[in-house]
Amino acid sequence: MGVETGAADARATQAREPGDAASDDPVTADEPEHSDDEPFVEACGTRLDAWWARMLSTPRRQQLWYWGGPLLVTVLAAVLRFWNLGHPQAIIFDETYYVKDAWTLLHHGYESTWPEGADEDFARGDTDIFLDEPNYVVHPPLGKWVIALGMAAFGADSAFWWRASTALAGTAAVFVLALVARRLWPSTIVAVIAAFLFAVDGNAIVMSRVALLDNWVMLFALLGFWFVLIDRDRSKQELERRLALARADGRDPHYGPAIWARPWVFAAGAAFGATCAVKWSGLWFLAAFGVYLIIVDALARRRAGVPFWLTGAVLKQGPVTFLLYVPVAAIVYLASWTGWLVTDGGYYRHWADDLQNRATGFFSWVPPVFQSLWHYHQSAYTYHLGVHADHPSQSSPLTWLFMFKPTNMYFADTKDGSGGCGADTCWSSIIGIGNPLIWWAAALACFYLVYRLVRYREWQVGAILLGLAAGYLPWLMYLDRTVFQFYSIAFQPYTMLALAAVIALILGRRDDVRWRRERGIATVAIFLGFVVLVSAFYYPIWTAVPVTPEFRQLHFWAPSWAT
Repeated sequence: MGVETGAADARATQAREPGDAASDDPVTADEPEHSDDEPFVEACGTRLDAWWARMLSTPRRQQLWYWGGPLLVTVLAAVLRFWNLGHPQAIIFDETYYVKDAWTLLHHGYESTWPEGADEDFARGDTDIFLDEPNYVVHPPLGKWVIALGMAAFGADSAFWWRASTALAGTAAVFVLALVARRLWPSTIVAVIAAFLFAVDGNAIVMSRVALLDNWVMLFALLGFWFVLIDRDRSKQELERRLALARADGRDPHYGPAIWARPWVFAAGAAFGATCAVKWSGLWFLAAFGVYLIIVDALARRRAGVPFWLTGAVLKQGPVTFLLYVPVAAIVYLASWTGWLVTDGGYYRHWADDLQNRATGFFSWVPPVFQSLWHYHQSAYTYHLGVHADHPSQSSPLTWLFMFKPTNMYFADTKDGSGGCGADTCWSSIIGIGNPLIWWAAALACFYLVYRLVRYREWQVGAILLGLAAGYLPWLMYLDRTVFQFYSIAFQPYTMLALAAVIALILGRRDDVRWRRERGIATVAIFLGFVVLVSAFYYPIWTAVPVTPEFRQLHFWAPSWAT
């Protein structure tokens, strides 16, 4: 996590956009005049900086850029995610579980079974062939409820509607990421770049165009992260205000106050509770940022001069933070099971009605329905630990940062010239493979930020790495499980923030010397230009656009990608 203040040279290289309210006075593009008796002062900034400062010279323009930049990137993300979303009109990959489960949740309140061959019938529009018998599922219901939203409003006849809410989640995440980045750095330019990288990356696009659960894990966790960052600023201000009042009254702060007015902690608990209600991996986000809240409070008390700052943070503020944070998460999680609780047909719903199964002793007071729910959780956890079946697209978590084995989610071919690619044989694919330039650069940025955290102890770097650790490191404990590269979408926002942090350093500040500033802007512009070209090149195999086999093969830059 690190302390709030970094080294001076770290601050000197932090990017700041021209015209930002936090920037220095505008610099001109002209060389400064000097005489032989005066020391030479090298020119700072660029003509682009001067032009940008003029463009944002009024509060109205600054406000327009403040919101317009992130919204423009969000619109781009929406186009990339919603365009031709209904293609292919087929149940693909794990949609076979989540789309059909979502549809039966709408009708029964619990997930029920389907007859053999139901995927093809469902895609043809015969959607009401589900059975009454409960289906054994191993993920909580919330992700399937939100997938069901589009079908609830417009029916399940079109694949567009069973994927629409997931695409909306991926689009919203781009905007939230921009807001998070701006909380980390006082620069809309850096925020827009971070959101842009996420908007055009293939892993994020594919996971927004297929009705799986993981996009919702990513969005809810990202919302929780944003709320934690908001609370960090608000609680610091409230702490300083309360301490000032105490000292003005002649009272020694000792441990500091216990602050209950922290609505953003409550919001973060709800967001992380929703993350858990989609997949249990959300528990790691809940735990990691719960500890982070205590550490941030301890550091704030220390800087504010509280004598017993650590004891106050852990023993006085800590229980308050826990009560604001954890119970709401538990309530949100339990609420996601409402359909199972209020109906009678869910799997294991009446397990504890059998007296042989019912708890005795200390837990005998627990209502049978909750004993049954607890048994369901025990069974599902055992199932998760036992998933070891081989799959052609499975990928070791050790390789996720480098995208060693992408997930092939859909493949179709035509050989009669009707495929639409201009050749006799056409192949259509949906491969969960990221833009290689973004993905590999982000991986290197993450490793660099580890060094930077040790060297400069910047709080922004610590927050980014904590989000990455919460979403990624727990998977390293299950290296023998059958897992997939697309799980990485849960922590991808933090790799995008890591890359944006390095880009901010390369850009520098507008009061840097001219040659350094020009070089930084040129480097970033060239990199982003190639990112756009590579994303355009890969977009067909992210969206099932028919292509020739030869063109498809050009996208496999590593042997393991040819899935």
